[in-house]
Formats: sequence, C-alpha cells, structure tokens
Amino acid sequence: MSGHPTWTTVCRLDEIEVEGGVLALVGGEAVAVFRTHDDEVHALSNYDPIGRASVLARGIVGTRGGVPYVASPLHKQGYDLRTGRCLDDEEVRVATYDVAVRDGVVLVAPGPPHA
Repeated sequence: MSGHPTWTTVCRLDEIEVEGGVLALVGGEAVAVFRTHDDEVHALSNYDPIGRASVLARGIVGTRGGVPYVASPLHKQGYDLRTGRCLDDEEVRVATYDVAVRDGVVLVAPGPPHA
C-alpha cells in the first residue's frame, strides 16, 4: 500500500455481501466497493455515465464470459470491475480505484482515480 499517504477505511470485508457492493466517500468522491464470489475486492466510481446517476453500488455483481462485472441497476449495462470498461459500449468507462484488504479491513486509495 505504499505510494498513497492515506487510505480510506471502508469497512470489514465480511460486511460486504458476497457479490454485493457498498458505497464509500473517498477523497470527496462517491466510490462503489464490490466483493466478488471469490472474495476479490474492486472499487469503481459510483457514477453510471449512461444512466447519469450515482447508483453503481446498488448494481448486480456477477461474471460475464469470465469477466467480473457489475450491472447498473438503471439500464443494466455491465462494467468490468477490474478496468471500469463498459461491456456493452466500448466507448464508455468508469473510473477505478486502488483497493486493498489488510487484516480483514477494506481500504481504498484516494484519487486520482484511474480513468
């Protein structure tokens, strides 16, 4: 976790449902933090650029063709949890954030996010 002076503590890993998400405020930005079925943790901007609303933390987590993704609760576009790339429109992407789990606690690095 070096390289980031302060990480934001989000919650304990076991407080995020498997294939679920939570919302966190990280460096003044709304960040959606997700836990996959294999306990991988990913962080994306909460803002859905297609639906134009901050809703991704409430999306449905799963896999599509081996890619872990979240489906927006608005129009169901899928976003790759690893890269933020929209699986349904290659021109669209959401920002991703560095995330770590230390001693069972989920931490997210403040921006700048990875575009």
